[in-house]
Amino acid sequence: MLSGNQILGSQFVQGSENAVHGINPATGELLEPAYAGGSHDDIEKACALAKIAFPVYRATNSETRAAFLETIAEQIVALGDILIQRAMDESGLPRARLEGERGRTVNQLKLFATILREQEWQGVCIETALPERQPPKPDLRMRNIPLGPVVVFGASNFPLAFSVAGGDTASALAAGAPVIVKAHTAHPGTSELVGRAIQSAVKIAGMPEGVFSLLYLNDHAKALSLVSNPVVKAVGFTGSRNAGLAIQRTAFARAEPIPVYAEMSSINPVFLLPHTLQHSAETIAQGFVGSLLMGAGQFCTNPGLLVAVKGDALNRFKEVATGLITGSAAQTMLTPGIHAAYEKGVQRLGGHSRVNKIAEGKAGTTNQCQAALFETSYADFIADPVLAEENFGSSALIVVCDHAEQMLEFIERIEGQLTATLHVTQTADAALVKKIIPILELKVGRILFNGYPTGVEVGRAMVHGGPFPATSDSRTTSVGAAAIKRFLRPVCYQDFPEEFLAEELKGN
Repeated sequence: MLSGNQILGSQFVQGSENAVHGINPATGELLEPAYAGGSHDDIEKACALAKIAFPVYRATNSETRAAFLETIAEQIVALGDILIQRAMDESGLPRARLEGERGRTVNQLKLFATILREQEWQGVCIETALPERQPPKPDLRMRNIPLGPVVVFGASNFPLAFSVAGGDTASALAAGAPVIVKAHTAHPGTSELVGRAIQSAVKIAGMPEGVFSLLYLNDHAKALSLVSNPVVKAVGFTGSRNAGLAIQRTAFARAEPIPVYAEMSSINPVFLLPHTLQHSAETIAQGFVGSLLMGAGQFCTNPGLLVAVKGDALNRFKEVATGLITGSAAQTMLTPGIHAAYEKGVQRLGGHSRVNKIAEGKAGTTNQCQAALFETSYADFIADPVLAEENFGSSALIVVCDHAEQMLEFIERIEGQLTATLHVTQTADAALVKKIIPILELKVGRILFNGYPTGVEVGRAMVHGGPFPATSDSRTTSVGAAAIKRFLRPVCYQDFPEEFLAEELKGN
């Protein structure tokens, strides 16, 4: 079924540039077929198709687009086990995880179908004229319209939910924007299968062919040239800080700068407040390590930092955490490159003069993550910015404070994060919590109370974003209903005759 081809509208097109294969990270096996990279001509064709499709697609009503999103969901489900098996082969992720991720992908599409039918996304606001007022007030009517064609970069750690038909694609299509996906080189076959499902949905729903294209751009220069194309009006990205910043620089250097919604880097600190740590050290240690080890730590919300006050309670936490990590089995990571980067990060921390390694998991084999837990003091952490860098995988650093008030200083100093977690005994820790929250709100997109950050609910109130460098735009979210707002902009219509108004703007 797999062809190794790109999808340009209704056509399958063989690339002509350097080729990549999917790699089974558990074995190192190269997977067939090869996926040759797209050329500048392929980029131009995809953009030209999107440009033609945009005025037609954006004119479709909410019900039509909602039905289209539901058709995409149906076509993804119809792929059956072939999708799960290929994703397993390309990612090393277990079947249950990928079946759950497929469910999340489908449910995201259905969520945006629901949002479309509710109409609130249109942002309609009507202020009728007051001709008798001095000076007279004009008739003003506002609605949201789509920005234009959107480029989506597939993510490595979620081959389905943050990739070809993931949240960025679903929210952009819901907004009325054609999408050009740059497939991630880590899962090219999975990307082709999902791309074919979307292409089938385009045909079934009678959408213009340029509403979706899938490109394999296997070098950075080609990917950035896609961002530079004047047809493109916004970018959605999930990945490393370096890649996200390169995309942002390219987008801002255009004759017409465009928004980049990049989710990049987060270490998701967990704060153990004194009374809670005293009474629940062992229980919290179990939950923390479970979150740290989940999926080999390959989540944007993996808890890479734990902050607590020195003392007997923290020692009890470390004793339990050390035992759990020492007994943990190594897990296959998503790609050889991610594994190599993780190993480098562990070596950097392990060799740091101000850091102690207090636990490591069982050694692994090919591309497997050996969990690690480190410790440093508050003073040493603050003294060296390197210690605040994300290490993508099951690695965490405990920062030991001299007293609880240092947590406030710590929060003031850290970079923007996707999440922060507070473990709190409500009554005993209340005074400190009331000081922490106003500071923490300025640093993160989501604050958790007595929980763990891994696991992102796809819903209306979810915020998966945060201040830089967690994301490039702290005003947005890449998960949940509000994600549609990234690809919309408001337009005001003043003193328009009703015959020229869109349906949603008519009447009083």
